[in-house]
Amino acid sequence: MAWEQAYEELALRREQARGMGGPEGVDKQHARGKLTVRERIDALLDPGTFREFGTLAGKAKYTADGDLVRLQPSNSVIGNGRIDGGKVMVAGDDYTIAAGSSESAVADKWVYAERMAHQLHMPLVRLVDTAGGSVRLLEQQQATKIPGYSTWPVIPLLSTVPVVGVALGACAGLGAVKVSASHFSVMVDGISQIFAAGPPVVRQGLSMTLHKDELGGARIAARGGTVSNVAKTEQEAFQQIRRFLSFLPRNVWRVPPVIACDDDPARADVQLNEAIPENRRKPYAVREILKRVFDHGDLFEMARAYGGSTLTCFARLNGYPVGVMANDPMISGGAMTHQSAAKMERFVDLCDTFHLPIVNFVDQPGLMIGPDAEAAGTVPLVYRAAGAIEQAAVPWVSIVIRRAFGVGGGLHGPKYGETGQSLNHRFAWPSAQWGSIPIEGGVAAAYRREIEAAPDPDARREELEAYYRKLASPFRTAEKFGIVDIIQPSETRALLCDWVEDAYEVASTQLGPRARPMR
Repeated sequence: MAWEQAYEELALRREQARGMGGPEGVDKQHARGKLTVRERIDALLDPGTFREFGTLAGKAKYTADGDLVRLQPSNSVIGNGRIDGGKVMVAGDDYTIAAGSSESAVADKWVYAERMAHQLHMPLVRLVDTAGGSVRLLEQQQATKIPGYSTWPVIPLLSTVPVVGVALGACAGLGAVKVSASHFSVMVDGISQIFAAGPPVVRQGLSMTLHKDELGGARIAARGGTVSNVAKTEQEAFQQIRRFLSFLPRNVWRVPPVIACDDDPARADVQLNEAIPENRRKPYAVREILKRVFDHGDLFEMARAYGGSTLTCFARLNGYPVGVMANDPMISGGAMTHQSAAKMERFVDLCDTFHLPIVNFVDQPGLMIGPDAEAAGTVPLVYRAAGAIEQAAVPWVSIVIRRAFGVGGGLHGPKYGETGQSLNHRFAWPSAQWGSIPIEGGVAAAYRREIEAAPDPDARREELEAYYRKLASPFRTAEKFGIVDIIQPSETRALLCDWVEDAYEVASTQLGPRARPMR
């Protein structure tokens, strides 16, 4: 057969590449409770759809006559495949070879995957399991280099295609950036850590001895907003990735995917009418409210552990994907904190980038107050969130379900917008109240001396609160068309399902990248 020797060498090189770091390296990976990079790709993608690129890249040893002895493959595996039928690009680190070190890899290979995802306008998933850089590179190259990857299109990627980062080991330096420089990131509790530098560097630089989980484990990373979500297992992480991508288009030149829905768009859940307690100081489970409104109660929540007073998730209305925000009165009373402001900014940018209309369920008592809030720089971060809202072009609807007070309450939706054409489309439940300050705090401040001098201070305070509460009735605002309409809570789903159809007509005219890239 012609070219028989060349075909035999090709088969041998492929076999050795697929062997990764050899049986010993694979066994060590499994002993750590971790899948190999190829097992991960198989678990993530639809069966039989992975097409690999750069299989033969690596370092080879030859005989004196120039014949191949052994190929050590590059410790990154790249290629494309399908998730639920849609094409995605995948780049994964192979920890069985040089601990997945990015500087021990053929860097051009993983950068090529990023560039390919950018040029072909397809989602990118990074499976990160890397020890980061190593001083040993100096010995290998007999020189050092200026940090940076000049051909890495990280910002253009974030502005045009969905990007997912998965932490599957101790991710330091560049590995941490690969996870975090994404629209959605997830790590696996127990096997993943994320940090700018690992424990040895921290010990040397700061004289602090920390376990890697203390430095960048799941609890630390999730609460600090380093990652969006935490999974219990690698399989769960891959399921979350598939769920996240199911709500998004392949790229910004397409609308999000609409699916068939058998949940009646006119469904009225009468239990919503009693969801908000009449006692205004009593909290409630906002997620239960959302589940009763959206298709089959199906929510995909992100960053629950970060900025918890604001909830962010994807959901569907009659099959149409939407971005959803809501205040959670169980966390800081639902107040706007520095973390929730940053979370809101990022989420609004995400939805605006990929043309997802936004639904905001508002129960906002205002900005978090006190010395800790001031030290955290809450006010400027809130106005960054306000900038994201005003710069967003996607259709937006607000449902005020209880409170909308002060500066935080003013962020319920766009007022003017980047083009001057944003519609402040807002509705309210009868339980809603709004204004510059809550009635209770306002009465206590304005009538302090009178209340203290009254024979029965509590009775006088309650009398004043009742008086002002009548003046603050949402029905009086509706009389002046300060609110589009007040609706029964059970009518919310039908209203939103009617709105979302028109919202997608607008979204379909806004395709392409935004003038302002993803922040």
